[in-house]
Amino acid sequence: MRVLLVDDHAVVRSSLAHYLSAQTDIEVIGEAADGEMAVQLARDLTPDVILMDVSMPIMNGIDATRLIHEEFPDIRIIGLSVFDPAARMSAMMAAGAAGYVSKAEAPEMLLAVMRAPAEQRRAAEN
Repeated sequence: MRVLLVDDHAVVRSSLAHYLSAQTDIEVIGEAADGEMAVQLARDLTPDVILMDVSMPIMNGIDATRLIHEEFPDIRIIGLSVFDPAARMSAMMAAGAAGYVSKAEAPEMLLAVMRAPAEQRRAAEN
């Protein structure tokens, strides 16, 4: 699974990259610090999954998700936020996100959301 990380905090991106790179089925192929950069990297790298922070400068994650989803509907975008209000989750889902995970969740929850389609495919084949 090829993953693009999008978060305006370098420490968060670095931590996610380190954690995800330890997974044998995940390759971090790029990082962006804002939504505008995320849109450009989505076009350049065509990742399988984008982990998208909701609140960022220049272009927020909701607007970036909408633009990327319109152009690349097969890229799965998972919203990330330190906030967990229903309004943010609803806005991300309405923009085309495939999921939403609070940054306060255990890392295993993020992996489960990222891997869900592959797990569903395997279950359907059996």
